[in-house]
Amino acid sequence: MGELSRLINIGMAVEAQLIEVGIETAAKLTEAGSRDAWLRIKAIDESACINRLYALEGAIRGVRWHDLPRDVKFELKYFYEMNKG
Repeated sequence: MGELSRLINIGMAVEAQLIEVGIETAAKLTEAGSRDAWLRIKAIDESACINRLYALEGAIRGVRWHDLPRDVKFELKYFYEMNKG
C-alpha cells in the first residue's frame, strides 16, 4: 500500500494507474487535478468511467466521492461527457 492508496477513494489498482501515468504522490495528484489525472488514466485504460473521475476529485478533497457537492458532480459529469470518446 503506497501513499496514494491511503487516500480516500483510491485503491491499489487506481494507485497503480496513477503511478503509471506519472502521478506518484498525493501532492502530484492535487497539482494535476482530477480532470488531468483522469485524462491520463483514460489514455491507458479505455474503461475509465465517471466514477473514477469522481473518486479522484473526492481523493483530492478528502471526501467520499458520493459526498461531493452536487454542482461539482454536475461539472465533472459535463467534463466526462465531453471527453469520454
